[in-house]
Amino acid sequence: MSQNDLDQGRAIAGRVERFVRDIVIPYETDSRAASHGPTDALVAELRGLAREAGLLTPHIGADGSHLSQRATALVLQASGLSPLGPVALNVMAPDEGNMYLLGKVASPAQKRRFLDPLIAGEARSAFFMTEPAEDGGAGADPSMLKTTALPDGDRWIINGRKAFITGVVGASIGIVMARTDAGDGRTAATMFLIDLPDPAVRVERVMETIDSSMPGRHSIVLLDHLSVAWDRVLGAPHEGFRYAQVRLSPARLSHCMRWLGACRRAHEIASDYAVRRHAFGKPLIDHEGVGFMLADNLIALKQAELMIDWCAGVLDTGALATTESSMAKVAVSEALFGVADRCVQVMGGTGVSGDTVVEQIFREVRAFRIYDGPSEVHRWSLAKAVKRQATPAGT
Repeated sequence: MSQNDLDQGRAIAGRVERFVRDIVIPYETDSRAASHGPTDALVAELRGLAREAGLLTPHIGADGSHLSQRATALVLQASGLSPLGPVALNVMAPDEGNMYLLGKVASPAQKRRFLDPLIAGEARSAFFMTEPAEDGGAGADPSMLKTTALPDGDRWIINGRKAFITGVVGASIGIVMARTDAGDGRTAATMFLIDLPDPAVRVERVMETIDSSMPGRHSIVLLDHLSVAWDRVLGAPHEGFRYAQVRLSPARLSHCMRWLGACRRAHEIASDYAVRRHAFGKPLIDHEGVGFMLADNLIALKQAELMIDWCAGVLDTGALATTESSMAKVAVSEALFGVADRCVQVMGGTGVSGDTVVEQIFREVRAFRIYDGPSEVHRWSLAKAVKRQATPAGT
């Protein structure tokens, strides 16, 4: 990664921060920022403003080139200063991760059909991997995949149920992961690109979850004899598990980037409150119990920033960085949850009310400790790596 790339990231991040603070934050009280996420009308309005400012999908150039992960981190952190920032700038999940995957794996024709509308902010997408627990399907363990795809002449027929599918309501593009038979006895999966809506893709219900920042929310979806042409296979057949890692390692880190920005905002609000609010004859900030919590926030925010930058640097070498992204996901999600929790505590009753965005940031960051793999699964994966490294060769 060149110094010029990092300088470009800093310049874009500065513009993004001004845009989010001046233009996006006032929309946080808009009635269209609803409990099931911002409405499509609000998304379109915000993206129109970002487009006018020359900041739509700011981490991807007009020629399709992508900022380095270290430079992207600066941009996504700035976008996260408002829960609506990633939506306005077209760097939200799952679209940002789907764009990254399509850029790495899709054919030129698939990029024109599916990636270009995403980069242009003209479409939303969904990633169909997780399955309902009651079906015994894939969650943190993708090898438990139950959804099947069977070849049928010049098409594939997909059947199964998916759960926690973010953004499917209103999406026009989907990436479906299904179990396929590679003919060699191994457990294999294939990814498929689909157009939405499709009568064979039915939303059974939109789930009620504690987060509310993503358009289309999270749904249980039935895939009932979904017919997909062979040219809609993403990449090569039976390579879905490998492609999932191509997508998930950077996507985990992107979550860290966005929520670092959000928690910096929460810390700003809590600090301002602690300076202005008086109790027992002095400002709250002068009480050690409050001041020390805010001091701990500064430490945690800096630790999260450094962890993100380190992991982004590893990804920039071209490595999959699954171990590094697991470490970053655990460390950053738990550090940021501590920041959000302390902000709520500092602000007392105001902190648990909707009078500021702090309450929403707390809910969103709590969910982040589970999404893209709960901390316990990542720790388990890291423990296995420790065991491998500690076991002498040949024993």
